[in-house]
Amino acid sequence: MTREFNPAASDSAPTEPSSEETGTVEQPRLTGTAVAGTQDLPFPKTPTASLAARTLAESKHQWRRKATHLRADAPNVLIIMLDDVGFAHADTVGGAIHTPTLSRIADSGVRYNAFHTTAICSATRASLLTGRNHHRVESGTITELASDFDGYTGEIPKTSATIPEVLQHYGYSTAAFGKWHNTPAQDVSAAGPFDRWPTGCGFDHFYGFMGAESSQYEPNLYRNTTPIERPNDPKYHLSEDLATQATSWLRQQHALAPDKPFLMYWAPGAVHGPHQVFGEWSDKYKGQFDGGWDVYRAQAFTRQKALGWIPADSVLTPRPDTMPAWDSLSDDEKRFQARLMEVYAGFLEHADTQAGKVVDELERLGLRDNTLIFYVLSDNGASSEGWSGTINEMLTLNGVPMPFAQQMKILEEEYGGLPALGGPKVANMYHAGWAWAGESPFQGTKLVAGYFGGTRVPMAVSWPKGIKADANVRGQFHHVNDIAPTIYDIIGITPPESVDGLKQDPLDGVSLAYTFADSEAATQKTHQYFEVFGSRGIYSDGWMASVFGPRVPWLPGAYAAYANWNPDDDVWTLYKLDDDYSQSNDISRDYPQKLAELKQKFDSEARANHVYPIGAGLGPLLNPDARVGTTQTEWHFNTEVTRLPEFCAPNLRARNNRVTVDVEVAAAGSGVLYSLGAVAGGLVLYMDDGYLHYEYNFLGVVRTRLRSADRIAPGPHRFDLETVMSGPAPGAAATLVMGVDGAEVARGTTPFTVPLAFSASETFNVGVDLGCPVTLDYRDRAPFRFDGQINDVHIVYLP
Repeated sequence: MTREFNPAASDSAPTEPSSEETGTVEQPRLTGTAVAGTQDLPFPKTPTASLAARTLAESKHQWRRKATHLRADAPNVLIIMLDDVGFAHADTVGGAIHTPTLSRIADSGVRYNAFHTTAICSATRASLLTGRNHHRVESGTITELASDFDGYTGEIPKTSATIPEVLQHYGYSTAAFGKWHNTPAQDVSAAGPFDRWPTGCGFDHFYGFMGAESSQYEPNLYRNTTPIERPNDPKYHLSEDLATQATSWLRQQHALAPDKPFLMYWAPGAVHGPHQVFGEWSDKYKGQFDGGWDVYRAQAFTRQKALGWIPADSVLTPRPDTMPAWDSLSDDEKRFQARLMEVYAGFLEHADTQAGKVVDELERLGLRDNTLIFYVLSDNGASSEGWSGTINEMLTLNGVPMPFAQQMKILEEEYGGLPALGGPKVANMYHAGWAWAGESPFQGTKLVAGYFGGTRVPMAVSWPKGIKADANVRGQFHHVNDIAPTIYDIIGITPPESVDGLKQDPLDGVSLAYTFADSEAATQKTHQYFEVFGSRGIYSDGWMASVFGPRVPWLPGAYAAYANWNPDDDVWTLYKLDDDYSQSNDISRDYPQKLAELKQKFDSEARANHVYPIGAGLGPLLNPDARVGTTQTEWHFNTEVTRLPEFCAPNLRARNNRVTVDVEVAAAGSGVLYSLGAVAGGLVLYMDDGYLHYEYNFLGVVRTRLRSADRIAPGPHRFDLETVMSGPAPGAAATLVMGVDGAEVARGTTPFTVPLAFSASETFNVGVDLGCPVTLDYRDRAPFRFDGQINDVHIVYLP
């Protein structure tokens, strides 16, 4: 139950409610009691207890007793959220992949099989952190595709304070580890501004990466707002590092501020592509997926029912016609696709195991019983963005289909065959069939907001001191925006009306606390809309109306579907969820009035939450003029410019341009002059043993290399690299001309250019190649810092 809050209550610690009030048996306090002054934050400073007279002798000193805004046993809070995991992947809920930590949290608390996200990462994270709908907090798309429409700027407004911002005012220590992806890409540089970074959004401490994804072996990391480099350790893995950093922070807090409760947000970015994990983890699953995705999905469905995870009358929805049957593949391709799934499985078990290290540390410190843990298995459904299975996920994200035989040839010749999958030199991602199989029994995958394959994820909540463990599955309809109000409800915080003088937007979520003691309680969330990239839906009192949208995420050419798309022509479907858990039976023809009612309700929600225009989340892809940073045409950079995200760096990959480097060459003549991207795709101008080199790395599958015929003498020089596109078509060929002191020294052609991006997380750097190196030529010497002096890097767009 939700307790009544009393803003006029004393600011002393609230009294303990009885078991009758909380509805638990020998489990104290499901919800707290609010205290005075909680309508407006920050709290006023406690007046001094000292008497200040004219002289010190006449004065009286006494330390003021600071006001207490929390009860003495206020719980710690840990939010764990993985990335791109399917509803039927974890063995906790009927899948085949071992997830001991998810099982541990579920078995010591309660679990939910009708919990929802937004279908895409930035949006889900913004909604979770604020308790509001994703468009309301201007996060209707990923931050890299932000635009100036109100629902899509990527800037969480200060009128929607985050959970850590609110809890900070109440005396909590706060920390975030892992993936952030809620700062507009153009703000992720040394120039800031930093008020939309994690430490500007309420976290005392941040350790992680800022973009959509990261190399697990060579990440671009930040500690708070300071870029740092990962340890030079061949055994390094990002998920392990994040667990180490989190447990270290816990020990530090326990030693230095043992009386302060904490909020930790642990979101490692695994198992988003690229799928990278040490071979021994993937090898655990050798042979387990040889039957293919059709068999996996059917077996998972049987296990889901046997566990009671899904209702006994659930229907398994069929494979879409646009997705191939496993038996249609050749034997060679089956081996490739099975290995991709083995890598994914090892990656997921590894990530879940790292989460377990954080829980272990809570137990070792004696904090586990009074820590409220939310384990949201994923920020959206499983990703089908790997299309037909790929050695480089950026091929698909750039809309570049590549036949299996060609990929296998490159994998064998360049990287050493199947054993390279999951390693640092490739950015592999599994076939969309595995994502579909991992969404049993639903339709759709990540990016499909209208169907549960994109939005419904397993979730478990554990708080031994306040929630009695119960194996009964909770089926109440809930959403990621419900986590914030649940935390406030349990701690006893009235959501503030103003923060730092700014009137706050109302919360859109509702507390889950009523479900903790009663698995059969009626759902208290009456409605929820969904929308991503034109895929949309509306839930209302047990009904769900859905539109798949113009884009099929697992098909090449998905963006072309928007060319002549009119949302008014979309066909809506209708489902009665009480009788149809998996959205298997469209009853729109039987209930046209109900469908019309829900469509009108979606329109009302869309207008209230700044959802319109429908499809604006892809606007910057469809309209280049809407992209960040398109007005500037000339830059001057020096060696202070590093870690500039590709989305706000000059477009050197697919636009006519000339780069001129004013340089003084040292005797050895070695090192990077400038770099953009990573081993999965990028470009770099560098010197090695006195020779000038350039490489255009087309997504790891075509490498165009230039080299000066002669060594460059030590001393001052001017290097030029000119890129001239062959035409306006996306991915067109380009002529590359390299010059030294005004004379051409090398020329070549890259048969393809990268239309969208080399990577989702790599950067532009002057004088060094940070993160994952672009070329294999100096990989063992990275970051291969230039040994001479770079005076200026002048970049200009050409007509």
